[in-house]
Amino acid sequence: MKRAWRKLGLIFCPSGEEPWMQSHAAVPIAESLGGHLFRVYFSSRDASNRSFTGSLVIDIREPDRILDLSRSPVLSPGELGGFDDSGAMATWLVSHQERSFLYFQGWNLGVTVPFRNSIGLATGTGGTFTRYCRGPIVDRSMHEPHFCATPCVLPGEDVWRMWYLSCTEWRMQEGRPQHRYHIKYAESHDGINWRRDGVVAIDFSGSDEYAISRPSVLRDPDRWRMWYSFRGPSYRIGYAESPDGIKWERRDGEAGIDVSPSGWDSEMIEYPFVFDHEGQRYMLYNGNGYSRTGFGLAVWESD
Repeated sequence: MKRAWRKLGLIFCPSGEEPWMQSHAAVPIAESLGGHLFRVYFSSRDASNRSFTGSLVIDIREPDRILDLSRSPVLSPGELGGFDDSGAMATWLVSHQERSFLYFQGWNLGVTVPFRNSIGLATGTGGTFTRYCRGPIVDRSMHEPHFCATPCVLPGEDVWRMWYLSCTEWRMQEGRPQHRYHIKYAESHDGINWRRDGVVAIDFSGSDEYAISRPSVLRDPDRWRMWYSFRGPSYRIGYAESPDGIKWERRDGEAGIDVSPSGWDSEMIEYPFVFDHEGQRYMLYNGNGYSRTGFGLAVWESD
């Protein structure tokens, strides 16, 4: 039986509620608070286009009704000259041994290229976080010379696993630098120190595809599943399967979700976060303008 995502509608789009929340609600992350309540973390921008991480609370049964909206950011841009001085965008949350690990993407503005990203970590409980360290835990290296970003992290009994964006090059397109990045795989014993062996999880499908990002991985009893963003002319959501979480087969035609005929997600659809609750599978995702129109929710069900 064919299954697909049924869209439940737009959940939230900032409209200047706070100085640090002038626009955008990117890369949403769901955290269960018990019962049917979820805290959703998202990245907004201030008037200077710097990224901040905020949060809100919803009841999954009435997701379009916001029960609480943070008035102070969960994460703000870091110190001058730091890896995150132009933005701190949370991208993944892990709970492990009564401690929460909030992985975030630090932004630096560039000169020869528009920006550089790296991966930072904040830890805490109850929705309050402090930076684990002043610097990134995953950054450019001898073998990854450009940037890394948008990690998905799953702890395990034997090993922690990370799937993350890895930039392979910048190239000039119509007189402007254009990034090219795909998704790689890494492992760790503690979720902090990562071994990167250059394993590519999701590669480009052709020369016209230049951006693959925001992996969201679930381990089902029979296989691993991943939803992610990929882009040629505009973003769409892709899908892949794996027997071991390392070697993946792209099956984008089975993603089960696409742009709408009109409205906030009619031009592009990207940055999925997939999670389970009481036997149902849900997806948070962004739409037009790289999240300028906010984020929505969909549920996985039979046609």
